[in-house]
Amino acid sequence: MLSLNELWFILVAVLFIGFFFLEGFDFGVGMSTRFLAKNDMERRVLINSIGPFWDANEVWLLTAGGAMFAAFPNWYATLFSGYYTPLVVLLLALIGRGVAFEFRGKGESERWKKTWDLAIFLGSLLPPFLLGVVFSGLLKGLPIDSDMEMRAGLFDMVNLYTLIGGITVVVLCLVHGLLFTTLRTTGSLQERARKLAHKLLIPLAALFVIFGVMTYFQTDVFEVRALPLTLIAVVGLGAFLLAGQFISKKRDGWAFGMTGTLIALSISSVFIGLFPRVMISSISEAYSLTIHNAASGPYSLKIMTIVALTLLPFVLGYQIWSYFVFHKRINEKEHLEY
Repeated sequence: MLSLNELWFILVAVLFIGFFFLEGFDFGVGMSTRFLAKNDMERRVLINSIGPFWDANEVWLLTAGGAMFAAFPNWYATLFSGYYTPLVVLLLALIGRGVAFEFRGKGESERWKKTWDLAIFLGSLLPPFLLGVVFSGLLKGLPIDSDMEMRAGLFDMVNLYTLIGGITVVVLCLVHGLLFTTLRTTGSLQERARKLAHKLLIPLAALFVIFGVMTYFQTDVFEVRALPLTLIAVVGLGAFLLAGQFISKKRDGWAFGMTGTLIALSISSVFIGLFPRVMISSISEAYSLTIHNAASGPYSLKIMTIVALTLLPFVLGYQIWSYFVFHKRINEKEHLEY
């Protein structure tokens, strides 16, 4: 039977999987506004395709952070203090993107729109990159001392391994977003999104291979979790090949499901590789944070579990309903808000 510590570790992982799956296509669409759209009208179509969803999707990240704070306060404190600067940049990028969505349609000048379009692009590019760097750092290990203090320098956080991780997440989100565009648009824009997603599969495959090889040699996760990670790699390969097939056959919903599966498998592999650790110390394994020494007390975890199980169905129900209501495709003839 699962302990409450294990249950909350799984819940945090699920929240991050949900965030990357849902907000991942928002990031991808936001990035594609820079080069996929040929004019302002197509840019507005792309932005409106995620208009009803992006703010609710961001809640998954806030909830994951809140769950970490409540269930694993030592993990939260070490991670957020050690990665203070990149996480502040992440939040500023998300804030800037949200403001840009609301403001770009409030002015008619070309300069006004280009400024906010740049904010949308950077606000969609930086968060997946920075989160990829952070999650890669968790796998590689960070200088955490006996007081659970992370004393990392720039090159502890930013190095070839974490940069490859960040770029991989960016390209994966971009492909995921392009396939979401094929589900929400019509005509030439839809066709260009499909073709670009197919072209990006090759560099995405190369990034996955490079990152996987580097993970094998530069971390210990394959030593401690060889079987499940190997199974994930095999299933991921199958999902990747199916994504290519479905894109070629214009079965866009299935292709989108496959890239979503790749995202879920990728984030799952991070948490599986860490377990039962939540942060690996590069100084000494004895200093690593685990689901036990980083967790709240049993009573706190029990109360949190009751509250979470009570409220979760309502939150999920609302989000499912919003996707059902706004499932219709968007075209240039409709009234566009942004």
